[in-house]
Amino acid sequence: MINIDGSWGEGGGQILRTSLSLATITGQPVRIYCIRANRRKPGLAAQHLTSVRAAATLCQAQVRGDTLGSMTLEFIPTCAPQAGQYTFDVTEAREGGSAGAVTLILQTILIPLALANGNSQVILKGGTHVAWSPPVTYVEEVYLPILRQLGVQAEVKLNAWGWYPQGGGEVKLRVTGNKQPLGSLQLLERGALRQVRGLAVVTELPSHIPQRMANRAENLLQQAHLPAQIKPVRERGVAPGAGIFLTAEYEHSRAGFSALGRRGVPAERVAETAVQELMDFHAQAVPVDPFLGDQLLLPLALSSQTSEYRVASISKHLTTNAWVIEQFELANIVVEEEQGLVRIAPQAELGFW
Repeated sequence: MINIDGSWGEGGGQILRTSLSLATITGQPVRIYCIRANRRKPGLAAQHLTSVRAAATLCQAQVRGDTLGSMTLEFIPTCAPQAGQYTFDVTEAREGGSAGAVTLILQTILIPLALANGNSQVILKGGTHVAWSPPVTYVEEVYLPILRQLGVQAEVKLNAWGWYPQGGGEVKLRVTGNKQPLGSLQLLERGALRQVRGLAVVTELPSHIPQRMANRAENLLQQAHLPAQIKPVRERGVAPGAGIFLTAEYEHSRAGFSALGRRGVPAERVAETAVQELMDFHAQAVPVDPFLGDQLLLPLALSSQTSEYRVASISKHLTTNAWVIEQFELANIVVEEEQGLVRIAPQAELGFW
């Protein structure tokens, strides 16, 4: 059994999710202790517990410690990940419901399903656009298109928007399984900027709010000589919510940036936050944004060849995720912080089952 210290490095939920994914894929049992020790409320929250249960369902794992607030978990897979039709609802993990991020569950199960035999359809219910987690729009516009270059065939459809604190969102994930090693990636240059696309959206709020977000974002980007088209949208939802989501599409890569509205913050300020993040990234002339930087590690560790990419900043999330992957002895990961260069050299053959 591999023992993972959940307080190492960044000490958050990514340690748990990566450990679950790799245990499910490889069949190696894992024990994680001090789970989320560096968080204000340590232990398993609703979205983490749902990730545990989702991964366990895929590989029929024997699990100990799968309760809210638990800081120790044993996860023992009993079979290879199984393709199929699944529903995972974050609201079921805690009495009174939860807006826990469904994208964190998606991160946990996506690669295991992509490496399974057969096709899968997964319904995920909970928070779709919440703070401190990648929004579903980022997964759709940035994460999945990059993974397609590696051979991961997956798509998401947003059926209902779910904001914090009510949640109530729903996403459909479709995955075409193929039990083959994933492709490698050489992403050192991003090429020219092709366009900036965006979505300014509200639910259960007046239509002038997304229009104001879109107008402000377009004006700022045009002033910076960045071609942009932002679409204002008013959707139906279970509760009020607002946000803006920008995708910068380059010749060789994509990057995503977003900001969520909250009570008392003008629509224009929300737009300015997202645009500033995009422009800061654009000025660095690198191909990979900080959010994607740590999420590429796991699929590339399962590749058949060495991969390299340059990232805007080496986050603690990235170095922590690299450490977890190396505990499974799947890849040698070298991070050159000054150059923003990440190199992943796979060390093991896929096919543990």
